[in-house]
Amino acid sequence: MSVQAVAAKMAEVELKDVAGKDASPAISPLTPKAEEKKSENNSSSSSAAVAAAVEPSPVTAAPNPVKMPQASAMKRPDPQQNGGEAFVNYDGTVAEAPRMKKIQFADQKQEFNKRPTKISRRSLSRSISQSSTDSYSSAASYTDSSDDETSPRDKQQKNSKGNADFCIKNIKQADFGRREIEIAEQEMPALMALRKRAQGEKPLAGAKIVGCTHITAQTAVLMETLSALGAQCRWAACNIYSTQNEVAAALAEGGFSVFAWKGESEDDFWWCIDRCVNVEGWQPNMILDDGGDLTHWIYKKYPNMFKKIKGIVEESVTGVHRLYQLSKAGKLCVPAMNVNDSVTKQKFDNLYCCRESILDGLKRTTDVMFGGKQVVVCGYGEVGKGCCAALKAMGSIVYVTEIDPICALQACMDGFRLVKLNEVIRQVDIVITCTGNKNVVVREYMDRMKNGCIVCNMGHSNTEIDVASLRTPELTWERVRSQVDHVIWPDGKRIVLLAEGRLLNLSCSTVPTFVLSITATTQALALIELYNAPEGRYKQDVYLLPKKMDEYVASLHLPTFDAHLTELSDEQAKYLGLNKNGPFKPNYYRY
Repeated sequence: MSVQAVAAKMAEVELKDVAGKDASPAISPLTPKAEEKKSENNSSSSSAAVAAAVEPSPVTAAPNPVKMPQASAMKRPDPQQNGGEAFVNYDGTVAEAPRMKKIQFADQKQEFNKRPTKISRRSLSRSISQSSTDSYSSAASYTDSSDDETSPRDKQQKNSKGNADFCIKNIKQADFGRREIEIAEQEMPALMALRKRAQGEKPLAGAKIVGCTHITAQTAVLMETLSALGAQCRWAACNIYSTQNEVAAALAEGGFSVFAWKGESEDDFWWCIDRCVNVEGWQPNMILDDGGDLTHWIYKKYPNMFKKIKGIVEESVTGVHRLYQLSKAGKLCVPAMNVNDSVTKQKFDNLYCCRESILDGLKRTTDVMFGGKQVVVCGYGEVGKGCCAALKAMGSIVYVTEIDPICALQACMDGFRLVKLNEVIRQVDIVITCTGNKNVVVREYMDRMKNGCIVCNMGHSNTEIDVASLRTPELTWERVRSQVDHVIWPDGKRIVLLAEGRLLNLSCSTVPTFVLSITATTQALALIELYNAPEGRYKQDVYLLPKKMDEYVASLHLPTFDAHLTELSDEQAKYLGLNKNGPFKPNYYRY
């Protein structure tokens, strides 16, 4: 009999009992089997045996019909039935209650039987790591599982057309990656519009672009757009943890030369960049870089290539800083476009993107509750502003460190307390770096952190946290899940280090596709501008994207919000001294 049927039967009996106080005893609320036992109960020896099995003291029937407690209140364990239950009837006899089956999933018993009796800490950590990365996000996709330990460099893979000019984790994941790319296309309206408008003109015909960026579904949309505009592309990853293996497989299946996989070693990282650059019969004439590593490698290993390279497009703080250093030293051989400091990159990718992705990265890796937590954010640039705004909205107590008095004043006016790191390092629960600098959080500070303090980086480079100082014999590293390490001190104190100090959001979670559409469109326009610029327009220096292009990128995204721009009248345009079609702000304007 089912659990629901038994419960209904019990309720029915209780209602009958309440309805008639003076009524003669009704039929006992027993199962048919128990009723049968009662009717056949002519043998006193049989009744005594059952009663004895229920309870040591004998239960006798009352001489007169006396109101007895309801059967449901008189359930008693039956030791002979392995924990079963019995009902005491009105006449004192005992009958077996209906046995209720426990609900059990079909595979539950089998799953528990499979569990090992002993499991090491290492294998347990590994199983947690694998299960925690089973999702459809860019940084924690199913491809993160470590079921295949063979290095991609040792594999011989070909796509369906027989092409083998790539090195990825597993070409068989291409179909899944294609679906990821198709989803990303829906949130990248400007890039798709640019592809549609310029596809007939082929403004990048003859361009040979070598790229080193995060290889995600959004980058794949950019690469396929560049290809549709006439370019040939070879690509490597700028971060050893941010590659989506399934997307890399989809690109390789589509004919792109991609050299990247999630979890590369440092040696793998530089090997992949070299495979992109050093190929017989193919030489790049454009560079798209994120962090400056590709530019640095060509400058160091193949300086003669710059004779044919028309320009560099760089999108990160770190990479732009390197370019300005080369320019100042007179070693920059080609024009370079600073995309990082374009308005559309600074205000949207850096600010709005990080405002959402900082919470995503921390939640996925640590499941932390933000309310009431004390957090220090190192740096109050656009990335720092986004992080602080998000954490404050979640109820965190946020401190800010800053070297620039203007940014520091902005932090104070936004309601954050400006401190030095050593003033709060003992009390904070989370430390976030986003300065673009090096050695912001050093071993001295980590020694003083509280137990369980979370340490992570939102800047591009992994230099902000001095991770190397933690790799000493007295400290123990324990991997608890993908991209999450506990660093344990001899006294038992531990800190939680995320992504080994590398970029948190792209290593551990994902970023909003719509924001990346803005950055990718800016990169595409910068490549088109440098590639098609007449000789002499750009010298061997670093340039900002023309403001007219910034405005064009923004305008391509407005239809998504059903937004309608107001147009200047001729009189208004004349009064302001502007062209009715823009640009609407001078180059020195700060948005």
